[in-house]
Amino acid sequence: MNLLLISNSTMAGEEYLLWPRKHIENFLRQHNLSEVCFVPFAGISLSSKSMKDSYDVYAERVGAVFHSLGAKLVSVHTTNDPVQRVKDAQAVVVGGGNTFHLVYQLQTLGLMDVIREKVKSGTPYIGWSAGSNIACPSLMTTNDMPIIEPLSFQTLGLIPFQMNPHYLDANPAGHGGETRQQRIEEFLIVNQKTKVAGLREGCLLWMQEEQFKIIGSKPLRVFEYNKEPYEIEPGSDVSFLLE
Repeated sequence: MNLLLISNSTMAGEEYLLWPRKHIENFLRQHNLSEVCFVPFAGISLSSKSMKDSYDVYAERVGAVFHSLGAKLVSVHTTNDPVQRVKDAQAVVVGGGNTFHLVYQLQTLGLMDVIREKVKSGTPYIGWSAGSNIACPSLMTTNDMPIIEPLSFQTLGLIPFQMNPHYLDANPAGHGGETRQQRIEEFLIVNQKTKVAGLREGCLLWMQEEQFKIIGSKPLRVFEYNKEPYEIEPGSDVSFLLE
């Protein structure tokens, strides 16, 4: 498979999709992509009057970035047959936002199985935040609030481990709740055979055929049941996570 799984779209103080832009451009060029199929269903705009309006705004924003990189963006929400649009796609791009809403829409529209089959057959896939979450077997390690109930927690299962995009090492000052690490360790007590990769902001996972690497400015933090978390430095091969 060919995957670009990005932790976050924007770093504080930067313009939208700036930090991963060079990696997206390289990914597009390596696969000779002139058009991508965008899935906007995680995007919920507080200023929009309807979900369609919210998707329109999101697709326009992402489309401007991909246009600057030489690729046309076509969104699945603009067609009466989203399944066929995905089937015809050169590449699938899934944006961030609320993972529960994204999964609900994909399941309701019958897109989860279609995207899975497309990507496992070699179609390139780019996701960030929620779009990276759904590459996992389930959405159980998302940070998002369950604003809607999906049909199930099962997602694409493109990779056999779980991810936690936007992974943070500590709580904000004065916050008395659990740390991100504690939440992940709770998950591992219930799901003891599953690894979890804490993907810090400014980082991504790149899979191309037999290669699978962590790229970015910070290490990947890996969690396994009954083990101390450990760090994998940027540039390292992380194919062991696929075992």
